[in-house]
Amino acid sequence: MPLKRSIILGAFVAGLSGAAWADSHEMPGDAAAGEKVFKKCAACHMVGDGAKNKVGPILTGIIDRPAGTFEGFQYSKALLAAADEGLVWDVETLTAYLASPRKFLKGTKMTFAGLKKDDDIANVIAYLATFPGAEAGAEEGAEEATN
Repeated sequence: MPLKRSIILGAFVAGLSGAAWADSHEMPGDAAAGEKVFKKCAACHMVGDGAKNKVGPILTGIIDRPAGTFEGFQYSKALLAAADEGLVWDVETLTAYLASPRKFLKGTKMTFAGLKKDDDIANVIAYLATFPGAEAGAEEGAEEATN
């Protein structure tokens, strides 16, 4: 997707509420259950108001976002190469990545082994879909990133 269209789409999606956006995109799971599973991710990632980059980037607005595009986060060379080839974090790619990050993307910095249950993956994706755009404070967190 050309950068200009990506920016326009991002601005549009950011203007929708999380629930409305998730309702307009068929999400394969239960967001409430996904919030519980996301606790496994929270050691390295944040979402929502005031989110900051940690070891991993902020995941607010991850659904349908081109990979490697959260400003201020230093992505791995492997992820940047995949991004150059057009990787977008849609439901399909997130499903494969969350099942086994290192198998999906050789050279990723993500050390998490993956979620083994299909339901857990679907539920986390549904939860992430409730955070559609850049939240207040996200830019500050991006500037603090070192990984």
